[in-house]
Amino acid sequence: MNNPAFALSGVIIDPIARQSYGADMHIADGRIASISRNDAVNGPYIMPGLVDAHVHVESSMLTPVHFARAAAVHGTVAAVCDPHEVANVAGVPGVLFMLDSARSACIKLVFGTPSCVPASPFDECFQPFSPQVVEQLMARSDIHFLAEMMNFPGVIAGDAQVEQIISAARRYGKPIDGHAPGLMGPNLRAYAAAGISTDHECYSMPEAMQKLNLGMHILIREGSAAKNFDALHGLIASNPDRVMLCTDDCHPDELERGHINRLLQRALALGHSIYDALWAAAVNPVRHYDLSVGLLQLGDSADFIVVDNLRSFNVLSTFIDGVDVLKLPSPTGVQPTPPTYVFPTSTSTLDLSVVAQTNRCRAIGVIPDQLITEPFVFDVTPGLPVEPQPASDLLKMVVLSRYSAPRLSVGFIHGLGLNRGAIASSIAHDSHHIVAVGADDASINRAVAYIIEHGGGLSFAPSPQRAVGIPLPVFGLMADTPVADMARAYSQLNAEVLANGCTIRHPFMTMAFMSLTVIPKLKLTPSGLFDGEAFRFTDMFI
Repeated sequence: MNNPAFALSGVIIDPIARQSYGADMHIADGRIASISRNDAVNGPYIMPGLVDAHVHVESSMLTPVHFARAAAVHGTVAAVCDPHEVANVAGVPGVLFMLDSARSACIKLVFGTPSCVPASPFDECFQPFSPQVVEQLMARSDIHFLAEMMNFPGVIAGDAQVEQIISAARRYGKPIDGHAPGLMGPNLRAYAAAGISTDHECYSMPEAMQKLNLGMHILIREGSAAKNFDALHGLIASNPDRVMLCTDDCHPDELERGHINRLLQRALALGHSIYDALWAAAVNPVRHYDLSVGLLQLGDSADFIVVDNLRSFNVLSTFIDGVDVLKLPSPTGVQPTPPTYVFPTSTSTLDLSVVAQTNRCRAIGVIPDQLITEPFVFDVTPGLPVEPQPASDLLKMVVLSRYSAPRLSVGFIHGLGLNRGAIASSIAHDSHHIVAVGADDASINRAVAYIIEHGGGLSFAPSPQRAVGIPLPVFGLMADTPVADMARAYSQLNAEVLANGCTIRHPFMTMAFMSLTVIPKLKLTPSGLFDGEAFRFTDMFI
């Protein structure tokens, strides 16, 4: 980037001094050289750039350069990124791919070392991250933190490998991110005592307060599948110096519409102070993760945004090191070549039959806008096949191993509302097996076949004869395409699924978390039904 000197006038919103004033600001060599008060200036508004405190870029289905461009449009100047999606499917080379791609990004993307690859001992991955692998990555200057420690049972139990991984972060003086949904009481105290400093999985105020009282920072998450802002926004006023904002997982249609700026809008509409909101949206993540991101102070790097007003927050400019990146050409450069990874290749018809062993069967109960689930139990007839019952909102779910195909498991899920056909995806956190949900076996097979034929993607088979979808050729997780193109394709596919009875706004994102063992209560893996509270496999039939 070129860093020309220039002057800019506007109303500065300074959350650190907690004051706003008209000013003339001079930028030189990419830094804020001077700020002079000018009471005659009454607009536009200049404020620190926004930071997504925890995000998996891969969930946008965009490569880092395209994610960055989409976020910059909404005033995001930096994102704290956990690359554990590509780490699971491609190991260390996958992480290095993200780092290489991010060097061409127009905003500041900082990455951590995934701490749990695979997510738990009950999951699979391309290359497990041993303590030695984590140590090597933590030593890198372009690795800024230890990413979310999802194996909270291992932390609590004092697992030797988990302790070694945490110790590596401590040796390099880098923050340790947490992941502990619903954890409270003595187990939470043990988890926090290990040095884990954040949590983005809170879904209730009592849980958040316990974590705050133990010294943890709370990241209020509002993503595509998990939405916790309404439950937790009160923390912005009560604990402004201990709260951050994040999306965690944000699909392209929502990213095109907005990012952290939407949470800022909502916070102000709810009566929160602009200064408190900016502490959560900018100051706290910059300080906690020691980001090289300016906060609109004299001498800081010139990373800030210009907006037209404090209601709609229409972003006029997003400056990074003194350059308005919204004026740069859209990214068209060649991306790094993805490293080797494995993916199923056989499109042979899968045997999805299930025969009842008792008279009661467990299913995964979906909770709208949450990643946690509840058990759902329904009656079956011993010795007879168990079939989907779309009229009763009971569908069949299949998880096909990415790493040891054709190994798979079959279960049932309640709460999606699809009344015909099937959906499938190669995005299934965190192992990213092929996951499918459908109203009949033939449609499930057709949806899965689309995923395999395209080397990854999302698909909807309204019938056994037809499937439509979105190819995701980069690791089966992303495509090297602008957000507008991906958002349009995703919205069209999503709309077709919703038109066929699905009652969940983001069915693909929701389905993607139905195989993640580290979020309770019931999930399905290629090895069977998993109880996330007892942290062990459980029987489908009761």
